[in-house]
Amino acid sequence: MKTSELAKRAGVTADTVRYYTRLDLISASRDPVNNYKDYDSQALQRLRFIHQAREIGFSLKEVQSILALANDGDTPCPTVRQLLQEKIQQTEQRLLKTQQQLAMLQDTYKQWQCHPDKLPTEQSICALIESWSAKEEHDE
Repeated sequence: MKTSELAKRAGVTADTVRYYTRLDLISASRDPVNNYKDYDSQALQRLRFIHQAREIGFSLKEVQSILALANDGDTPCPTVRQLLQEKIQQTEQRLLKTQQQLAMLQDTYKQWQCHPDKLPTEQSICALIESWSAKEEHDE
């Protein structure tokens, strides 16, 4: 398969195929007639695998590690489970932080609804933000 055909069959762009080839995630032989890259069914399988792993949330560096284990004949499954468990924990932490930020934003918005609009002065740019900052300093 040529680059464009492989890309089409895998549902990615030709640039993605070229990039993964440069990273040695997939490999191609050279067509002796025209010197074009020629990919086999293993390249398609690996490209689909990479795409699936990326969809789950694995980085290219992590995918490289997973493929290296497989290339060495080792099972990458324990590593994949560990990486996924770490991703779950990281995502839970980001979600908690995002929920806390949303609650703070909603609370601040409600508080600001009853504050009058004020024009900027030499001492103040936006009284809403400045009063919030001052409030945060007093809370600490």
